[in-house]
Amino acid sequence: MVKIRLARGGAKKRPFYHIVVTDQRNKRDGRSIERVGYYNPIATATEQRVVLDTERVKHWVSNGAQLTDKVRVLFKEVSAQASA
Repeated sequence: MVKIRLARGGAKKRPFYHIVVTDQRNKRDGRSIERVGYYNPIATATEQRVVLDTERVKHWVSNGAQLTDKVRVLFKEVSAQASA
């Protein structure tokens, strides 16, 4: 099954996540099919916290990909910002 989930990057105690489309059997930080955005949980006021290509996420979901819980929350956040 294809999942849209977070892949961790960044340094120790400074997390940074790429939002990736991958097969669920792959490791968390392993091979991915496509990168659709990123999430920076420790972003300052001048940095963007979440960047997400919503069109690509919708494309993958329409083709059967499933969002993880955290990515679903981030997707709703970005969608709400775009509509406001």
